[in-house]
Amino acid sequence: METFDCVVIGAGWYGLGAAKQYHFTHPDDSLVVFDGQSTLGGTWAAERLYPQLKSNNLHGTYEYPDFPMSTARFNVKADTHIPGEVIHDYLKAYAAEFGIDEHIRLRTRVLSAEHLDTAEGGWFLTITSSDADDKQEPKRVRARRLIVATGLTSEAFLPHFEGQETFGGRVFHGKHFQHNRDTLDTAKSAVVFGGTKFAWDAAYAYATAGVQTHMVIRSSGHGPCWISPSHVTPLKKWIEKLANIRALTWFSPCAWGKADGFVGIRKFLHGTALGRMIVDAFWSVLGGDVLAVNKYDSHPETARLKPWLPAMFVGTSYSILNYDTDFFQLVRDGKIRVHISEITHLSPGKVHLSDGVQLDADVLLANTGWKHVPPVQFLPAGIDRELGLPHVPDATPPPEDLACQQPLLEETDNQILAAFPRLRNEPVWNKSYIPLTAQKGTTSHDTITPCTRLTPFMLHRFMVPPSARFLRTRDVAFIGMVSNFSNVITAHIQGLWVGAYFARQLSSVDLRGDDGNTGPNGDVLDALHREALLHNRFGRWRYPVDWGSGGRAPSFIFDAVPYLDMLLGDLGVETRRKGGVFAEVFSPYGPEDYRGVNEEWAAARGRAQA
Repeated sequence: METFDCVVIGAGWYGLGAAKQYHFTHPDDSLVVFDGQSTLGGTWAAERLYPQLKSNNLHGTYEYPDFPMSTARFNVKADTHIPGEVIHDYLKAYAAEFGIDEHIRLRTRVLSAEHLDTAEGGWFLTITSSDADDKQEPKRVRARRLIVATGLTSEAFLPHFEGQETFGGRVFHGKHFQHNRDTLDTAKSAVVFGGTKFAWDAAYAYATAGVQTHMVIRSSGHGPCWISPSHVTPLKKWIEKLANIRALTWFSPCAWGKADGFVGIRKFLHGTALGRMIVDAFWSVLGGDVLAVNKYDSHPETARLKPWLPAMFVGTSYSILNYDTDFFQLVRDGKIRVHISEITHLSPGKVHLSDGVQLDADVLLANTGWKHVPPVQFLPAGIDRELGLPHVPDATPPPEDLACQQPLLEETDNQILAAFPRLRNEPVWNKSYIPLTAQKGTTSHDTITPCTRLTPFMLHRFMVPPSARFLRTRDVAFIGMVSNFSNVITAHIQGLWVGAYFARQLSSVDLRGDDGNTGPNGDVLDALHREALLHNRFGRWRYPVDWGSGGRAPSFIFDAVPYLDMLLGDLGVETRRKGGVFAEVFSPYGPEDYRGVNEEWAAARGRAQA
């Protein structure tokens, strides 16, 4: 049986970042990265690069802090959206640059992870590997530590549509667009089901290929996603950078906002009537500018794409118009037709809608969501509760199941709403909302779907289980179970944090343990439980649509900088990194500002040991 000091599951942004950072913090340890796809990259793996795929971020904001995506090396222009092929090449180059590529095993899936009930902990993993012609029998490996970096978009959910057996055309999830890209040449009419950015991308690809395209957005669903130009507000600010200007992060209610040290201004903006008026005005300007620039109401067809939720309450379902030509012109010209309706069933060559419309179609591409839980079975049965993972709520939950302790949940909700009264007035985006799998015309045999009633993630710092057992053994972490506009920076900092956590080298007193070798004492553990509840429960009020999807993973935009502040504080590294008060408050944070974090942590660690 093979044995490793650390196993990383997943070779996307977060998995590669975790592997590289673990190698930095534990240079002498054995390491392996398992990924079920045939190429590295996660969402940006070669087999998932659907036609015309580009990053939402502009070049310069989508790179690891210690590995710039230079224009010369990667042939990408400044201030442009990055083609998927370039991102894939960049990730391969990153893995090679830091020697991680030799530790990656592709076409290898982790089926289960069984925790060892010993003082040292550890895991038995059941894995299966395959190449193009051969699938091997499952085997077991042992891991001292486990990092799960499977992300939030690895397991696609595709419902069964009534009548699809007689449809005659292709029915597939957007994840598999690359495998079905020939339909751009063969199809005469395509139906794209969904209102997410994935759906917009697919509709654009078909329409620009000359295929008559229909977008069907559920009338009982979440509605169209928020989408905007890359530069917004009357000042035309770059949106990814706008979200990382410290002064503007203050306008977002944030349960971990105090980590940035500007407690007074945050308390004024969210705790006083005048402050909340200013906050509402900020979000009104931001959202109103997007609505005005997109000119939704200038045409009856584009009006159907107008989002149903106020901008303030939108998480990372907020997207960017990164197309070569005007998407809305395709709608105005009738090349993309938008339907707010339901798919009731399919018949030969047709998709039937609830309003009686019948759409001729050769293709049904469904963007019907993801199973936002790790695609690994954790053993022994029931341990997912102690791990802080989404699960079906128990009628009588055990004490370690934080997500189901009703008195604590009510106490936490009261704490959130007392600090942020504005969140009491939650928007109702659709009074007729029905989960997809409860909708007439669709069924599912999957145990877990995006609509399954699950508890939310319940992880300390959105990464580690706040339970006595796992804080003692320090043998598991989940990274990338969070989403924001600064995902690549987050992957870098989370990776370093996890490496320091495993090595018991965090500055956070709460995570050191009683004597450096045990878990935290009762009082500290209770404090960790309450903080985990506060941070994870917060999304239920702050981002109701994003939080209500799948496993209810943390999703935020304007809250990334204080989140990174919190992690850097745990690491004992400087959080205010701009070198001056004016720049600190008004200059946007980017990858370049976190370039020296590893070296700073190593220096602080050396001083502490001395």
